[in-house]
Amino acid sequence: MKRRSRSTTPGNALPFNYTSLAILGGVFVLGVGIGIAFSSTATFSPENVASREFIDQSAPNPELCAQFGASAMAMDVRMFITLNPFNAYVTQPKLQPGCVLRSANWSILEQRNLITADESRNCRQRMNTFGFVGELERSPQIDCVYQNKAAENLFLNQPGSGSITPPPRETNRF
Repeated sequence: MKRRSRSTTPGNALPFNYTSLAILGGVFVLGVGIGIAFSSTATFSPENVASREFIDQSAPNPELCAQFGASAMAMDVRMFITLNPFNAYVTQPKLQPGCVLRSANWSILEQRNLITADESRNCRQRMNTFGFVGELERSPQIDCVYQNKAAENLFLNQPGSGSITPPPRETNRF
């Protein structure tokens, strides 16, 4: 049995040759890569809080917060519980940029007369620290906050996560 040979007549020519297909494939892959990179780093509105840098820049007193603590997202929520019938109701959370100070840096708040000696002593006795929302120069809301050690970053301890290592313990101590 004889095989038919393909003829290269103009009527049977492929619309694309291998070179143009390779170029189009490369452009497609490059476009997808640029699109992924752009969408994961672009932050144009407060609704898209996708990066730590955006949170750091939005914190009250960002330079002071970065030097003496850590930027945070403060969430105000109210919960109502009825007993007869038993139900739980939760308000819409209100997110605000905030800052949590390391316990060694409370003197900043004390020097500016933003906390009293009693507030400082009570918070220190409970092994807590201070967090605030609002600029320190414009009557911020300051609270004694508790660091919940159970709230770990579970993304860092996933099996098969590769080379992601948790940060040093010193950076997590407030």
